[in-house]
Amino acid sequence: MRTEEYTLNMGPQHPSTHGVLKLVLTLDGEVVREAVPHIGFLHRALEKIAENRTYLQFIPITDRFEYLSSMSNNLAYCLAVEKLAQIPVPPRAEYIRVLMAELNRLASHLMWFSSMLLDLGATTPFIYAFRERERIMDIFEMTCGARLTYNYIRFGGVSQDLPPGFLEKMRLFLSAMKKGLPEYHALVTENPIFLARTRGIGILNPDLAVACGVSGPSLRGSGIAFDIRKAEPYSVYPELSFNIPTGTDGDVHDRYLVRMKEMEESVKIIEQALDKVPEGRYRTTLPQRIKPPKGEVFSRIEAPRGDTGVFIVSDGSEKPWRLKFRAPSFSNLSVLPHLVRGGRISDIMACIGSLDIILPEVDR
Repeated sequence: MRTEEYTLNMGPQHPSTHGVLKLVLTLDGEVVREAVPHIGFLHRALEKIAENRTYLQFIPITDRFEYLSSMSNNLAYCLAVEKLAQIPVPPRAEYIRVLMAELNRLASHLMWFSSMLLDLGATTPFIYAFRERERIMDIFEMTCGARLTYNYIRFGGVSQDLPPGFLEKMRLFLSAMKKGLPEYHALVTENPIFLARTRGIGILNPDLAVACGVSGPSLRGSGIAFDIRKAEPYSVYPELSFNIPTGTDGDVHDRYLVRMKEMEESVKIIEQALDKVPEGRYRTTLPQRIKPPKGEVFSRIEAPRGDTGVFIVSDGSEKPWRLKFRAPSFSNLSVLPHLVRGGRISDIMACIGSLDIILPEVDR
């Protein structure tokens, strides 16, 4: 029996929308008939800022696009400029970049795990995940002096070489991570309350996912094994062995499992990269002012949330004429109304968490 519908604003102050997302819900009792995301609360015109800074000056700004994947954003931007200006990268720098990118993937996924479970009412997983995440922050701090916005990757390599004791600290972290992952599964994966909140909830059809431009773990949770590291390999990923986890049902639980398995794969990648890091230079010597030739370029990577692309148009000067970021969270958020329609209000938190969106990347 259908009752009178009413409209409810969920967010931007709601804890599960993380302060900068508003959902206008049309409800029939507890059942969601429609959900319309309202964004723009965090718009900072970062792409326009790029046009008023030199190529080098813009690297720190890429950290702020999506602060949980700062290394990945540095990498995506630097790869685009290197492709445009034909800048070579030494082998040692390539391996260091992969180490940082996969560490950042782990740190990001640990934040997703902790915040999603916290949104669903579980506090213990939050504390467990931050235990390992703090170890990653310690490694980043000893490498570049920062714990959130790193400004580490540079055109032609990285800003500085790996510090003394880095490899030993990395191996200690990997040992702790291997012990931590089974603990996360024991706490959450087969928990009956968690299963009731995630199985059969927020099913994302593969065709809809492709049509809406969904990428990353959210796409792979629907059974599509598309990963930029395999589909369009970059850096030294072709020299490393890893699998692409996928789901079968496309529900919240599948998207959860894909990210959990991805953390295991990242550990494998890091172990291989550590064994293969060659000696040599960590950066190519370049002039202080980079002036790529006239032209345009598009480059993309597999960031923690999916396909992150950078489009640059150069007019031959030391500043980009136009710069555009392709942000995975923006496209991933677009399917949220389809996931929650017909479900209950309580399912919305699980669906948002399973997409792992971050609003600074959506708004830019």
